[in-house]
Amino acid sequence: MKGKHRVIVSTKRLKYDFEIRRNITIIQGDSATGKTTLVDMIREAVNNPSGAAVDLVCDKKCFVLDGTLWKEQLAAVSDSIVFIDEGNEFIKTIEFSKFIQNTDNYYVIVTRESLPALPYSVEEIYGIKTSGKYGRLEQKFNEFYRIYGADIYKGSINPDIVVTEDSNSGYQFFKNICDDAHLRCESLNGKSNIFQYLNSHGNENTLVIVDGAAFGSEMHRVTELISEKKGIAIYLPESFEWLVLLSGIVRNSMLNSILESPSDFIESKEYFSWERFFTAVLIDMTKDSYLAYKKKNLNSAYLTDTVKKAILEKMNYINLN
Repeated sequence: MKGKHRVIVSTKRLKYDFEIRRNITIIQGDSATGKTTLVDMIREAVNNPSGAAVDLVCDKKCFVLDGTLWKEQLAAVSDSIVFIDEGNEFIKTIEFSKFIQNTDNYYVIVTRESLPALPYSVEEIYGIKTSGKYGRLEQKFNEFYRIYGADIYKGSINPDIVVTEDSNSGYQFFKNICDDAHLRCESLNGKSNIFQYLNSHGNENTLVIVDGAAFGSEMHRVTELISEKKGIAIYLPESFEWLVLLSGIVRNSMLNSILESPSDFIESKEYFSWERFFTAVLIDMTKDSYLAYKKKNLNSAYLTDTVKKAILEKMNYINLN
């Protein structure tokens, strides 16, 4: 499945209207905010399609997954939007993560807990808020809002140290930048190590750079920690490869369309996260050129002054000079 898909589910008194655009969408929030009600309404509409109680409108089939037989149920579902309510322990398992990698569905998961086995985006974590007038005979309209946006930190920052989550080309690029600017740069070899590092270090000016496309499970505890400490900022590009593509150094007639609406091009069964897609695009668009990209070892062409300047200019609020 690819593209954006609008879901409208309603009764005479209650309505949800939202759009999803990635293979994994997370709905969070406290009790009594309407999360389980949404899933229950989807279930009622699917189980009783001819009934008049709940109306469901979507260009894709919708399905509610739960219980111990989830694998058997999911094996029969394809090209659908799958809703999963909190309380289903299987969503926390590596087995579930591996299983859904091979499906062409989108998944909407209700959970108050982080799911580290799943590579979900910081931009696809939502809460539900209620707006409009309240009255017995009037609809109560529920809409999604982003809990975390792409620009968590709005002020400018001049860090003393830069921390990245991996040791691949992204780290190699920023290490070179930091060496030139006489700044420290460290790789933490995995997103799960970011919190431990920040928790154990002082209040020095630290810039954390992570792949926003797959950092969703870490966002809650990391942002809580950042709110308690001074001088820490987090930068959340989709990925380093996305940042390179955004910089304009790669020329391709399809690139602007891809960057403007990635969901129209990303097949969920082929790419479990958008980071993998942008890596594949960058590799494909630069092959047989001086910018030929490799994930593990950064091509020295990306360390020329012109290329470095173009990439750094896309990093709003951040000064690494």
